[in-house]
Amino acid sequence: MDAAFVLVHSPLVGPLTWAPVAAALTASGSAVAVPSLLGVTGGDPPFWPSVARRVTDAVTRLPGGAPLVVVAHSNAGYFVPVIVAGLAASAGHAVAGCVFVDAALPARTGPTRVVAPALLDRLRPRAVDGRLPPWIDWWDEDPSPLFPDEPTRRAVCAELPRLPLTYYDQRVPVPSGWDTAPCAYLRFSDHYTPAARDARERGWAVTHLPGLHLHQLVDPAAVAAYLRTTAARWTP
Repeated sequence: MDAAFVLVHSPLVGPLTWAPVAAALTASGSAVAVPSLLGVTGGDPPFWPSVARRVTDAVTRLPGGAPLVVVAHSNAGYFVPVIVAGLAASAGHAVAGCVFVDAALPARTGPTRVVAPALLDRLRPRAVDGRLPPWIDWWDEDPSPLFPDEPTRRAVCAELPRLPLTYYDQRVPVPSGWDTAPCAYLRFSDHYTPAARDARERGWAVTHLPGLHLHQLVDPAAVAAYLRTTAARWTP
């Protein structure tokens, strides 16, 4: 049976960051779920159980029995172990593999921080009423090159959340055995070169598709083709 793709966006952005790739995969006949993590910080911390639950709920709408390829972008990489554990606890689907796309990696053992302490120390003074500005406003650089066109930039930026500082204080558990299924890493930007190196050291297949951090918006066809090829190796 062909794999179904679960495209998980970073909680710092929104599901529109995966929309073009989802459309490309769907056009090729693949089943796709794009769980929305918007509003996932609406309750009390920790927030990782809500992330895992949102993904599991979205998967229930996929064809029964289809092997899953979990695809995580950016900050969503930290949540892959609890997502896989949540899916394993639900009936009807097995995880064929996980793909980290220009993504942070979970700790090899022990709980994972969702932001580097040095970056959080730099961001804390920018919080208003306990919430940080949208991710796109953290940087001094012009964000336009991240997007293929102005309408896409406006649409993606319109759904960017202002996450509470408590999101960045959380530590996400790393259940043992979560990476029993194969994992792969797709790097876009130079910023994630260390993460790609770590992935290679873990024995994962690493591919470089040159671009900026939201390259899945710029060249969704290439990203979808990579995902289909990778899934085909895992689900012969």
